[in-house]
Amino acid sequence: MPVNGKLLEILCCPVSKTPLTVLGQQKLDYLNGAIKNGDALFVDGEKVTEPLQEALITEDGKVIYPVQDDIPVLLEEKGIGTTQFQNFQ
Repeated sequence: MPVNGKLLEILCCPVSKTPLTVLGQQKLDYLNGAIKNGDALFVDGEKVTEPLQEALITEDGKVIYPVQDDIPVLLEEKGIGTTQFQNFQ
């Protein structure tokens, strides 16, 4: 079940306060490929080990936040920076 539209309207990055949008399927697939290959890190340096079913991304495309059990995980250390991936933008 996707994040509720009304909720999405008020959510923002906890660090930059940039609005969030749903990460598109193509980018989600790319991210899950990187996770599978062991090439994805959270902001705190920990490896992302579980594939994501859904995620939110800042409107500037710099940080991805996982959604687990329909709940956005908006913790600074659980953000996934996109600059670690080539050709992500």
